[in-house]
Amino acid sequence: MSENKIVVYGTTWCPDCRRSKKFLAEQRIPYRWVDIEARPQEAKVVEELNRGRQKVPTILFQDGSLLVEPSNAELAAKLGLSTRAKCPYYDCIIIGGGPTGLTAALYLAREGVETLVIEKSALGGQIGITEKLENFPGFPAGIRGAELAERFAQQARRFGAELLQAQQVSQVVQGKAGLKVQTADGSQYGAGAILLASGSIYRRLGVPGEEELIGINLHYCATCDGAFYKGKTVAVIGGGNSACEESLFLTKFATQVTLLQNKPELTAQKLIQEKVYQHPQITVRTNVAVQSFESNGKLSALVLQDRRTEQSEKLRPDGVFVFIGMAPNNELVSDLVELDERGFVVTSAELMTSLPGLFAAGDLRSGSTKQAAAAVGEGATAALMIREYLKGL
Repeated sequence: MSENKIVVYGTTWCPDCRRSKKFLAEQRIPYRWVDIEARPQEAKVVEELNRGRQKVPTILFQDGSLLVEPSNAELAAKLGLSTRAKCPYYDCIIIGGGPTGLTAALYLAREGVETLVIEKSALGGQIGITEKLENFPGFPAGIRGAELAERFAQQARRFGAELLQAQQVSQVVQGKAGLKVQTADGSQYGAGAILLASGSIYRRLGVPGEEELIGINLHYCATCDGAFYKGKTVAVIGGGNSACEESLFLTKFATQVTLLQNKPELTAQKLIQEKVYQHPQITVRTNVAVQSFESNGKLSALVLQDRRTEQSEKLRPDGVFVFIGMAPNNELVSDLVELDERGFVVTSAELMTSLPGLFAAGDLRSGSTKQAAAAVGEGATAALMIREYLKGL
């Protein structure tokens, strides 16, 4: 087994295999995927590990231990992730452990405010799966997203913030005694104030065949899944900064990257566009729209339409990556607070939502700029506003 890696044995049709892979990717845990149908000799390894039974997923860890068909909770426990808080009540609970949430946490904790951060995936949020940030202040040579995320988490812990990961908030409750959050494991924690910093997620295309292929040949994170396409071909859908940057990243693995944009031209910054157009492994196609995905358990074809001629064609890449913008993670508060026409949370100048005691900042907030540096600034501002609010309780 490769150093510092976990081996996941499974099949492409197995939903538990996809869930386990998704969990490890979200926690930024490196692993090696083995499809036992594509590699029959590995099926014998699975049988040997399971005393003659062929069960998937079978997950082999570096210490030689196994987890067979594990739940996410069992995976979290094996990986030593903190998923349950120490106290029933905190001055402030922060939902989301990205740059906004962790910055707010370190500001609050540094001033003695009892602070709990709950993050459903890995600490660091979107920056943690960004290959490299070149426009974050203080790093003239750029910095890897995973490294910056770890620095955020270390600094928040240093000042005493309690950080949970691989734990999901299932409900925000307004009661007579104040605000509470309930987590997926059934735990409830009260707070004087709550900061919603749950960010946003990659938008989906919403075309036939998309849902069936997610996690098989269709992805939304090049850093997580790009390595599976070493020596293969991929298509990237989108024309903005993310699509172009991820296309460039994917050339480290794929022999050919086809960038598909449904508009007449790319919308990324000019400097990034120049890098894309000049790269010998990238082909840019504009004015093409994705109509559907065809599959037979795996992706067999991407059905495209030329928007100028309305003619359809089929593209047959080994994998597809989608980067067409972000949608707010507003499910927890969609019926509690005011939202704008796109679903982003509306706040006052003090970052308070329409529900007293519930603040919002970062990518989720209406009017935010969706930039890492701005997210840090909003986290600091939210912490100061929450501090003042708590003084009045």
